[in-house]
Amino acid sequence: MKKLIVLLFLTVFVAEYSYSQFALGVKLGYNANKLSTNLDSVKSQFNSGFHVGVWTRIGKRFYVAPEIQYSMTGAVFTNEGNLSTNNWKQKIKIGSVDVPVLLGFKIIHSDFITWRIELGPQASFNVSKKVSDENSVLGPIKESSLSSMSWYVLGGTGIDFLFMKLDVRYQYGLNQLIKDVETSTTSSASFDTKNQMFVVSLGFKILGKK
Repeated sequence: MKKLIVLLFLTVFVAEYSYSQFALGVKLGYNANKLSTNLDSVKSQFNSGFHVGVWTRIGKRFYVAPEIQYSMTGAVFTNEGNLSTNNWKQKIKIGSVDVPVLLGFKIIHSDFITWRIELGPQASFNVSKKVSDENSVLGPIKESSLSSMSWYVLGGTGIDFLFMKLDVRYQYGLNQLIKDVETSTTSSASFDTKNQMFVVSLGFKILGKK
């Protein structure tokens, strides 16, 4: 992960001298995510979180936008079994370092306002993981069941006005976030869990051009 972060910042600073337009800023925002599962008896609900980070933009009408941010996401899983001893409820909290690299196009571009569309991949490194039981029944998900890295594809749109930018994005997980878990001493289950997320963020430019 350290090599990826170093490579990201080297790319940004080299590109600053190679392109006629470069921008750098900070951002913060709101996440609404849901961890899906293929088990009919296990239900999941949308969870609220946040993110904060640094964004860059390199290029003119077409551009590349590498970013780095810290995000808090999670989920609440509820098992609806036939027996009360099966009715477990678990809460998951995940802190991740996210590195999206977006390709963008400015549909409308002026000195006052810019309307953009963006699409690209994202690597997420899950640096903190916490699983807690919300009732007296112990659930099967452990912190070791959570993947240490996730890949996403994300797309969205954004508007720049003056020194600020507003982005709305959708992220879809490409790999399982929860591995197979033991449901008893003799059996296990595949949750086939992928993360889906809506993201709204507000950014502030501190260097460069739009």
